[in-house]
Amino acid sequence: MDNILLSAAIAFIITYFAIPVIIQVAKDKKLFDEPDERKVHKAVIPTLGGLGIFAGFIIGTLLGVPYGTGPELQYFVAAAIVMFFLGMKDDVLILSASKKFVGQVIAAGILIRFGGVQINDMHGLLGVHGIPHMASLALSMFTIIVITNSFNLIDGVDGLAGSLGVLTTLLFGSYFFYIGQFTYAVMAFALAGSLISFLIYNFSPAKIFMGDTGSLLLGLVNSILVIKFINFSSTPGVPLPLEAAPSIGFAILMIPLADTLRVFGLRLLDRRSPFSPDRNHIHHFLLDLGFSHRKITLTCVTANIAFVAVAVGFRHLGTTTVAGLLLLMALSLLGIVYYFRQRNKTVRLEKKTSKEIIKQPKIFTLVSDRVEVE
Repeated sequence: MDNILLSAAIAFIITYFAIPVIIQVAKDKKLFDEPDERKVHKAVIPTLGGLGIFAGFIIGTLLGVPYGTGPELQYFVAAAIVMFFLGMKDDVLILSASKKFVGQVIAAGILIRFGGVQINDMHGLLGVHGIPHMASLALSMFTIIVITNSFNLIDGVDGLAGSLGVLTTLLFGSYFFYIGQFTYAVMAFALAGSLISFLIYNFSPAKIFMGDTGSLLLGLVNSILVIKFINFSSTPGVPLPLEAAPSIGFAILMIPLADTLRVFGLRLLDRRSPFSPDRNHIHHFLLDLGFSHRKITLTCVTANIAFVAVAVGFRHLGTTTVAGLLLLMALSLLGIVYYFRQRNKTVRLEKKTSKEIIKQPKIFTLVSDRVEVE
């Protein structure tokens, strides 16, 4: 327990004191996120907050993991460094989607080949249990890349990605601590400490963004944690076995993961790259309803907690049933938000049209000795 608290405290302190320096350097070097028609902020804001998150997380983790207890840790750090430089280059110089994807594949390959981050069992999802080796590799690669991008894509309003990251890491970290997997508990709590410190500067109105450097790291670490969570929770003799573990893991990551899969699907149906930008994310819908950044963050975190509660409460029904229940809840909530968003847009359009009609100039025509209004 001391190591976990130490790692979280160190990560918090390093990030807390690093962020003001990063903000000043970013202002001096003019490393800003420029507003455009797709982004929700109106002023230029530094984007290198992920540098502070990375520093706190790496140092906190390396100092907190007991010596000799985490042989795979070096590979996790290697993958994190790959993702760190990938995000840094994209934040500073802008990286093409194809190059970013290649970098993510390399990081995921390190985790799968050397770190043992691999899904070998579906735990009864759709009646499937053990899966062939090649299918396991493909599924693991897909899972890591999708989760990594899910936090990158949900990072659209102040405090949202960081708050969801704090929730997921605290949940995973608490479980790993309870079952005695201290390497993963330290990783989770170190990242939570960094994110809590970062949120001091990122809550609306944000002084700095985490950028791709932070969001890609956040997604990568959560992909490690959720896969290990699924594997450990069904290991014979584990202190706290969990039925429907894949569905519970999915519920913990529900908001970013479901939003990303939905947006990716819509883009592919529209014959566009899944990485092409648009305004179809859940936070864009809530913005259109007039929600503030703080209210969006609170709403999404509360909804994510509700998904976790449902998954844990109904886990005895089995993986497939719980997954279906979560999907039904997600679609229902999305449908409600989409309905009110379209209704709100219609009302605003009608008001705008009415104002234009009122402001329309009248035309006067002189007919014999009287004036008629057309």
